[in-house]
Amino acid sequence: MLMESGIKIEKIEPGSIADDLELEAGDKLLAINGSPVRDIIDFGYYSSEEELLLEIEKADGEIWEVELVQEEGESLGILFEAPKPHSCSNACLFCFVDQLPKGLRRSLYVKDEDYRLSFLYGNFVTLSSLRREDVSRICEQRLSPLYISVHATEPDLRSKLLGNSQCPPVLDLLKELASAGIRMHTQVVLCPGLNDGSHLERTVRDLAALFPQVASLAVVPLGITRFRDSLAKLHPVTREYAAEFLAYWQPLARELAAQLESPFLFFADEFYLKAGKSFPPLSEYGDLPQIENGVGMLPLFLDEAETILTRAEPLGGGVVAVVTGESPYSYLADFLSGLAEKTGVTFRVVPVKNTLFGDSVTVTGLVPGRAILDLVSSGGLSGVDLVLIPDVMLKEGEGVFIDDVTLEELRSALGVAAVVCEATPSGLYAAVRHHRVT
Repeated sequence: MLMESGIKIEKIEPGSIADDLELEAGDKLLAINGSPVRDIIDFGYYSSEEELLLEIEKADGEIWEVELVQEEGESLGILFEAPKPHSCSNACLFCFVDQLPKGLRRSLYVKDEDYRLSFLYGNFVTLSSLRREDVSRICEQRLSPLYISVHATEPDLRSKLLGNSQCPPVLDLLKELASAGIRMHTQVVLCPGLNDGSHLERTVRDLAALFPQVASLAVVPLGITRFRDSLAKLHPVTREYAAEFLAYWQPLARELAAQLESPFLFFADEFYLKAGKSFPPLSEYGDLPQIENGVGMLPLFLDEAETILTRAEPLGGGVVAVVTGESPYSYLADFLSGLAEKTGVTFRVVPVKNTLFGDSVTVTGLVPGRAILDLVSSGGLSGVDLVLIPDVMLKEGEGVFIDDVTLEELRSALGVAAVVCEATPSGLYAAVRHHRVT
């Protein structure tokens, strides 16, 4: 029977079970053992049995029923299209997408609010539009961990921050998920004067009470670009604010870690950069549960830098330029100074001013390609043998900067080799070793 559900097969791995069964890209998987398949999460959940009956719709509409037996841990060799994200219905006061100019990559304007992408890729979601059937599915299929943007546990304040008067109380939902054994990592986007102070204290207290199911809480500062003219006025996290914030909250985070016997409350690296304060020891970041959220990246960088400098070998001469955002400049410069002594390579660290979003945006991942091209035109990258581009500047797998400037455009303008490398000490060292410049 033809069903409304189903997901299209994007690729079949050669020599796999699916290949032997003559399944093809373009076929549609409708059901497994009678259970409709809506997405790749259903596929993973229902395909774990040893004996499987697959219902397949071929490109010409013919329906196949395919029986198979798989060994434990064996892959069927089927790859699917990524789920199309559900769109967000919130109007968050601090939404970064609303502060984007025209002309950037199309994908940057997508506001997703999809618990499936939270489970699959670690995307943060508010869960504000979660339906009862979604909650049931999360609990039944054990979709854990989830990454949840809480921002505040006070219902009225959270509604104000999300710009959504219809969102249900988040604490009730978190308690329900916790009781079902779902593990959660949470975040607060801190907006000075709105969800800080006593409001943040309540949020931290409420979430810590759900530990260990709520496994971590990261506080990250809101991002403000120069394109907020028609939006609500928000106050940035200044140097003074960041310093006062850390002076108050760092001791409390350590006290909380001692009470819970595990690190729980974390602060984005940006707070320490803005305040000009030293990072805590890497040990205080636990297993780095929020590193993709900008928490612990630089402490990990500093720790790895020490290791790389102990084993770096002479590589000869040459001049290598490393482009970077403004905020990590001093840390990168210190490491490359030490690496220069070890390798004999001359490194030039080039902090790139963010001409797209404005002076307040200083992270490497948001550096526009046009700003680097402008540096090339003004001679800021002349006299070098190699240019290293941190991979966080580019869209994964596409070689495109945030403003749609391509890596090939940059290479053409430079006239010298431009190599993408991991934005880590080992990645930088490996790139220079591989691309000898002498």
